[in-house]
Amino acid sequence: MQPLLGPADPAPFTVHNPAGRAPLLLLCDHASKAVPKALGDLGITDEELSRHVGWDIGGLDAAIELSSLLDAPLVASGYSRLVIDCNRWPGGEGSTPEISDTVVVPANRGLTKEQVDARAHACFWPYHQEVDRQLDRMTAGGRKICLLVVHSFTPEMKGFKRPWHVGVLWNDDPRLPGPLLAELRKDAALVVGDNEPYSARDPIEYTLTAHARPRALPHCSLEIRQDLMGTPDAARVWGRRVAEPIRAAVATALA
Repeated sequence: MQPLLGPADPAPFTVHNPAGRAPLLLLCDHASKAVPKALGDLGITDEELSRHVGWDIGGLDAAIELSSLLDAPLVASGYSRLVIDCNRWPGGEGSTPEISDTVVVPANRGLTKEQVDARAHACFWPYHQEVDRQLDRMTAGGRKICLLVVHSFTPEMKGFKRPWHVGVLWNDDPRLPGPLLAELRKDAALVVGDNEPYSARDPIEYTLTAHARPRALPHCSLEIRQDLMGTPDAARVWGRRVAEPIRAAVATALA
């Protein structure tokens, strides 16, 4: 298989605060809008790539702030979700979309299995292998930890203005999402979504299903609305706002 990434391309993942001591691993599946040089511009404009279809706006800045405040390791993906979505099963629905929220992606049209596999080999599997490596390290000796994935969401989709400021996504394990919802709702100014604006019960979701469920780790995703995090400073403010609710929820989940 011809390597997709060259020496001038970014790494497929980054690790922040690897020595963090909190019993929590943070992830950011859609941290970057980078595209391998071999794929050019995917046939779209930089303006389109910079929208929510290309990455989770503000997600990485909020996650880095959380990593620092909570003293938790963070693994972040290195490439745009339009190259390959790190929270979708490789080759499955939404993995390399030909159209994403009305944005047509010419470079994703009619991809062969070999082409999808090359993207997965370069940009998807290294990120998820690092997640597993961190989880193996952090759970060594039977240590109990939680897994939290940080996302952001567009304030409007298909004409519907989403009222939530934050959302907690989970499937059937309430140990972390239950206390996190309760802690967030203590802030009367927040509109908090329970499996909104998406649901972690959707079978196309990959990260929590692949990593947390097999290890029986308390887990969920946290979504923050993108218009609240339009600048790095604003994203860091939101990281600070949700840090204490997360800290308290992790303590409850592991008690």
